[in-house]
Amino acid sequence: MLLAALAFACAAQAADFGSPGGPPPSNLDEISSVLRQDPYDLELLISFGTSKGGSAGHLALAVRDGSPGDDLVYSANFYADRDPKHAENHYTDNLMAMIPKKEYLYGKTSSLGPKASFGLDFGEVYKRSVIGVRVTGVPAAEREKLRAFFSRVNADYRARAPKADYHDDEILYGYLRLNCAKTIGQGFRVGAGYEDLEVSTGVPLLDRLRVVAALSANMPTEIAMKLMRAWDKRGYRMDVILYRKFAGSEYVDPHEDEKIAFRYLPNRFPSVLSRDFRREHDRYRDYDNLYAMYLLYNMSRYFIGVDGEKRRLVIERRFTPRPFAEAARIAAEAARNDAGAFARKEEFRPQGKGYDETPDNEPSKDAMPDSAPC
Repeated sequence: MLLAALAFACAAQAADFGSPGGPPPSNLDEISSVLRQDPYDLELLISFGTSKGGSAGHLALAVRDGSPGDDLVYSANFYADRDPKHAENHYTDNLMAMIPKKEYLYGKTSSLGPKASFGLDFGEVYKRSVIGVRVTGVPAAEREKLRAFFSRVNADYRARAPKADYHDDEILYGYLRLNCAKTIGQGFRVGAGYEDLEVSTGVPLLDRLRVVAALSANMPTEIAMKLMRAWDKRGYRMDVILYRKFAGSEYVDPHEDEKIAFRYLPNRFPSVLSRDFRREHDRYRDYDNLYAMYLLYNMSRYFIGVDGEKRRLVIERRFTPRPFAEAARIAAEAARNDAGAFARKEEFRPQGKGYDETPDNEPSKDAMPDSAPC
């Protein structure tokens, strides 16, 4: 009876740990210091999707030392769309929310104020996994241009600018128009001068048709892949961190129509625009999705997990990341092989390795994306 009571108490404590309020993981600063020993300059943060079927996820950018003792995350604000209902219950002061990275990933309270959304503006990892692509060798001038661009976006948003050189319509959030992927992509193309970076601008009149807008929308994973190629072309070095979802959160967002605890939300690798959007609990089979997963896995340096009972972060696995060119070559070969075998409906062992999200947060030896809810 005593053991059962202790087990129940530990489980309840772990569930409570995955809710807003209270302290973050006790060793957050310690783990952050370990990760910051590597001399990266930027970190592209690719959040997993939480909807059934293919899910686009979210894209944000962290600039090193933009916050005292931490990196500063620039993240497009889903609720900055001028909807009065959103303004009533959510943070809408800026289009590009600016959040310290430790808070963005693991925070229990928000520097943005009481209207910030847990699992979106802060505490992302209690809701979904996040992949960080760290970039080394970025000149200080380029980082400053990125900061200046995001500040300009916020100024345009507050001024209700009817359009700008980075967007040909009113400056406000739009899921299919001025979304997270476009703001980050345009930060590099317009702000930092990446003229070779392709970012979809859409057609304003045609984009009023939802189907047309969806087909021309910028997707987080697609922009991430384009940026990684651009960084490699510029001679920048990259490695990858998986910040694994904490699988025990019983928190339910009170503003969501469907009341589902975070632990039961799907936790899917963010999909490109493909037939995988129709695969609810099936493995991804599209070449572009497989390539992206395999590429990122091949460049991994750390898997970071959360121990809910001890309320601590854990470095689950360490890797020696492959250079981009080698990782891309291996990923392309494996993705072609696996996509072809999926198309032929063969029984086979996948050649590529990706991210396997399992309910107990234990990484699989043969990690592959298994899209069952966590």
